Amino acid sequence: MRFSLGQELRQVQKQILAPRMIQSMEILQLPLQRLEERIQQEMVENPFLELRADPSDAEEDLDTGREEEPRVEVRSDLEKELVIDESSSEEFERLETLTEENPEVFEDDISRPSSNRMEELSERYNDMMANVPSHEPTLQDHLIEQLAGLDISPQVREMAELLIYSLDHDGYLKTDLRDLLGPDATEEDLKAAQAALAVVQQMDPAGVGAATLKECLLLQLHEDLPHHEELAILIREHLEDVGENRIPQIAKKRGWTVDFVEELIRELRTLNPKPGAQFGGSSVPNVVPDVYVEETEDGRFVVQLKDDHLSRLGINEDYRRLVESRRSAKQDRDFFRRKLTHAQWLIEAVRQRRNTLRKVAQAIVDHQQRFLRDGPEYIEPLKMQQIADEVGVHVTTVSRAVDDKWIETPRGIFPLKRFFRSGTVAQDGQEIAWDKVRSMLQEIVAAEDKQNPLTDEDLVGELARRGVNVNRRTITKYRQELGIPSSRQRKDWRPAAK
Repeated sequence: MRFSLGQELRQVQKQILAPRMIQSMEILQLPLQRLEERIQQEMVENPFLELRADPSDAEEDLDTGREEEPRVEVRSDLEKELVIDESSSEEFERLETLTEENPEVFEDDISRPSSNRMEELSERYNDMMANVPSHEPTLQDHLIEQLAGLDISPQVREMAELLIYSLDHDGYLKTDLRDLLGPDATEEDLKAAQAALAVVQQMDPAGVGAATLKECLLLQLHEDLPHHEELAILIREHLEDVGENRIPQIAKKRGWTVDFVEELIRELRTLNPKPGAQFGGSSVPNVVPDVYVEETEDGRFVVQLKDDHLSRLGINEDYRRLVESRRSAKQDRDFFRRKLTHAQWLIEAVRQRRNTLRKVAQAIVDHQQRFLRDGPEYIEPLKMQQIADEVGVHVTTVSRAVDDKWIETPRGIFPLKRFFRSGTVAQDGQEIAWDKVRSMLQEIVAAEDKQNPLTDEDLVGELARRGVNVNRRTITKYRQELGIPSSRQRKDWRPAAK
């Protein structure tokens, strides 16, 4: 191996994203609700941004071709319209040049505004906070409220609070009491924890505070339930048999009839295996569609955006004049110049997001007309690359445009990603989406003889008779994804009616 010191000239190719290009990509990827929050926050921080009554006024802020009075060092390359498209190398180069030549414009450290401006920002912030949705009560909120009305000792109350905040989302206490209390806990602490657990397990909803499914179901039994004693036996000794549909074995072992066992199972299914799941505090966000679909008179489906109000985002003319005024101090002009440029970047990014999202959503809808007209079983196989080629953007732009976005259709509300589906080739040579195969599978199972349910191998044969060739492993996978039990679990053990 040879080492040497010296100079070497090498040519390498790098792609560096300008800061504002990165922000534009982020704007494109944001769903409507988060975009509105982002704009509200920007309006709080930036005096140049406002929502106008006339949408055409906002468009004029980005019209670079109109003749106006001379501006003070603002109308330059910085205000040229930006095309937010990763495939445009020219835009990347211009953005990188702007960043290097105007570092003060993209500096995040901005001078502190005046007291009057701070008061205006405070009013905007209060308006924004007034629109924040109220907090949905969690399971812990519900239990703590009940705990406040109980006459118990301070030590048991403290332990009960600890247990309540240790419950998982479904209302289970999966941690052992000794582990929860720690190694320094005394026997007195353990007794207080056991008393607190008994208190929690008596609270609403019934079944909360259990360690296992079996305990959760037993906590929900009460004397008003029909056959509650037999139900307790079924839960304690035959819960696994119930899951595996071993009804004849249960009946034989307990000396019950098959009909009675099935009646008990129907009662068992009225109990809640996840008593805490009905409360808020989950990570699932509210769905706010970005686009919706309308059917035209000629039967076509076209998309409309739900963010029309964002087209009114524009520049506050009073603050623009402050930039143009030479009477302002240089420090103030520099502050306003940076803020104006930030505002123009955001307006352009939002406008480009709207254009891109409309084109991508319309291209998707054009491919899925039958889905919208006839139902989910008619979804067409579709890839993101197809949409990218039609719209004329990079496939990553399509990915960002549909990410976490929802569309409201006559068939319901769906994520845009729902319409991208791979498929298989049918016996007639036509490509068929896997969703169609799943739909066929559900139809076959729904129509089967429950006295002799079809095995996975039988389902393979039934699909083959419909022109779709899939292997047994795929059938098993799709059956489990659809929540369809195995053939043994689907079997109806009651004697056939004569």
